[in-house]
Amino acid sequence: MTDRALSEAAMLTSLRDIRLPAEAAGGMAADLAATVALAGCAALMIAAALRLLSLRKRSDTSDTLADQLARLSALPEAEKRVALLHVLRAHAPDRYHAVRGALYKPTGGVATATLEAEVKRLV
Repeated sequence: MTDRALSEAAMLTSLRDIRLPAEAAGGMAADLAATVALAGCAALMIAAALRLLSLRKRSDTSDTLADQLARLSALPEAEKRVALLHVLRAHAPDRYHAVRGALYKPTGGVATATLEAEVKRLV
């Protein structure tokens, strides 16, 4: 370093001489790795945000399973079956998976009485 101050023209001239290298350290592989890392982080953040937005909110009502069953008894047969399947899936996923295979059989699937018995077993 010098003890005397540079003139403005000398400083601007010396700044023009500064050039960055045409290729960064690591070359194309480093650029590609950085791009993949940034894209991966962005994808993870987007997936986390979508997951938070798509979570179903639980109702604050404290209905017991017995209350839900009593409410379902007033529904028509087809709607009752669907509602019982939803209750079974929410409260006993293992039993739901066991029953699920019979849903699409040509014989009409699982009887409503069978579903009611499965749900009543949980009460």
